[in-house]
Amino acid sequence: MDDLLSKVLDLQGVWTAKNTEEMQKRGIHIRQEIPALLRGESVSLAGALGVAGDVLGIEGRDGTGLKTEVPWVRVYDPAMSPSATTGWYVVYLFSGTGDRVYLSLNQGTTVWTGGDFKARRIEDLRARVGWARPLLAEQMATRADLRTQIRLDARTPLGRGYEPGNVVAIEYTREQLPTQEVLLADLRYMLGLLQTLYAAERLTPHIPGDPAPEVLEAERSAAAAAGRRGRGVSRPGRSGQGFRLTSAERQAIERRGVDVASEFFAVQGWKVQDVGARESFDLLLKRGDERLHVEVKGTTSAGHDVILTRAEVEKQRKYYPNNALVIVHSIHLDRTGDEPIASGGALHCTSPWEIADEDLSVISYAYRTAVGRDDHTEVEGALDALKKEPREAPRVLQAPTVL
Repeated sequence: MDDLLSKVLDLQGVWTAKNTEEMQKRGIHIRQEIPALLRGESVSLAGALGVAGDVLGIEGRDGTGLKTEVPWVRVYDPAMSPSATTGWYVVYLFSGTGDRVYLSLNQGTTVWTGGDFKARRIEDLRARVGWARPLLAEQMATRADLRTQIRLDARTPLGRGYEPGNVVAIEYTREQLPTQEVLLADLRYMLGLLQTLYAAERLTPHIPGDPAPEVLEAERSAAAAAGRRGRGVSRPGRSGQGFRLTSAERQAIERRGVDVASEFFAVQGWKVQDVGARESFDLLLKRGDERLHVEVKGTTSAGHDVILTRAEVEKQRKYYPNNALVIVHSIHLDRTGDEPIASGGALHCTSPWEIADEDLSVISYAYRTAVGRDDHTEVEGALDALKKEPREAPRVLQAPTVL
């Protein structure tokens, strides 16, 4: 193991994005030899992570087509981290200069946009790290050699992008690589930390830095309605980041939001009527001759983004200025019992509520097609032309595989 790490570090000094002979050798070490060695230790590694040996995920990547500056080999639970762009995992990250390699408890630092990889916002990565570290504080206190910051000396943005995703790491220098026994013991230790994060994530409906669960659900539903195949979804209930809310959990959160909002307005002397079951808003408030139409959104997230239906937008624009938006954010959801329990939450009220176009983001479109119109002849003619004329083969653009 130490010999293979040393060989990769030696080749980092001659890194190029081109698939040279040296980069081909590096690719064999990263994609084949190191993963094969770790698979030979899968029983003990899987035990440290708390999964079955045949479930343990091990993979190495150095770029498809173009060669990445910082190659990596990661160990993970595929159910919790279905792709390298999502979830938490333990990963070997090789510095761009080849003088050190880190064994890092890290996370997906990029997102796939459909055409390329885009770096996640640093503030979002730091928020997720801030959630993770306190959970590991007791386990981390047993070692004095752990690093909360890593330095990869990368020249490329993607290479530098791994640094803010680090939760905790062990640094190995090229001159002082430990023996295979020590390396494997360290890996088992880091997998124990990863197991703790996975256990906490299973109970957490929202991790700071992630998109709101409601936004993720809306995007998934829109993609499903459009017939798109999702990336990074491994099983029902699992999203690219975090778990889906069940129907009971959504109802508990919604109910908590309405209850908090109702109490807030009642204290101010409003007569509160819950009309959510029959209207496109949640609360109708009356106080003398005053009327207020209130939309309530409860969420376990920080409340930066919420989902509005077209009817909600149209109605609230009609009701303005006699309207309000109430966000009850940071709701705590206890999902350990037979029934979910929502509690807590912080209230933010905007009234009057004027909905500006620049504050709305389109998640999907309803597109009126030619089907059913009186232009079947033109469509059929176009199809016939396509069948007769040869088409230029599409170009395939390859992008590096990144975390």
